[in-house]
Amino acid sequence: MKNHNDSRPFAFKDCALAAIATGRRAQNLRELRDQLLQVEAGSLYYHFWGGRLRPQFDEPEYNNDFAAWARHSLHDHVIAERLAVVDPMDYDSLEDLRGEVVDVIEERLAEQEFVPWAKSDEQFSFIRSQIIVFDTRKSIEDPTGLAHEIPHSSTSSIFYHFIDARRRTPDGQDDFSTWLRGFGERYEPLLARIADVDPYFASLSELRSQLTAVFGDYFSGMAQGGGK
Repeated sequence: MKNHNDSRPFAFKDCALAAIATGRRAQNLRELRDQLLQVEAGSLYYHFWGGRLRPQFDEPEYNNDFAAWARHSLHDHVIAERLAVVDPMDYDSLEDLRGEVVDVIEERLAEQEFVPWAKSDEQFSFIRSQIIVFDTRKSIEDPTGLAHEIPHSSTSSIFYHFIDARRRTPDGQDDFSTWLRGFGERYEPLLARIADVDPYFASLSELRSQLTAVFGDYFSGMAQGGGK
């Protein structure tokens, strides 16, 4: 008997992030720490994740804005490397992430006798963002459609469904996994494969390629094995 999903068909969305200035700036590491303690949590989200929607992120030297600024404007490769390895996926909330970033900065401040300053035109500007969602008019009713649609999805659609979804869904899951769970236990092996894809240490184009491989291999294997 076919296992039906009681939820709606999966509707593919696209998105853009509208950057909004907070008016908060920092010219050295101490000021960055002080502003981090006060800025709204959404600004941390933007500076850790939002860069992925910028075209130049395809091959980033540093994967968050704090690390990039520390390296290129403060010329402090030590704190840049420490900030670069902070994985936001390791924290249950943005507040927990804030605490970790502040701890990393305070550790570096304790090591320094002299706190380097950025040039006046290279201050760190804290940004928050508002997500704008677009309907692509594409939808699928059967999970096998993921193997066909993911390779042709825009990178911003991957961002929306695989990254931004984690702060929208109650259990912090991506949209693909949330939808597949509506089919009961049938796709547990596929869910495990999706969970192995790290959304942070990869560009959006790399994520799309990884997801294409996951869905393509899984459903190709099902077809060869006679799975339904």
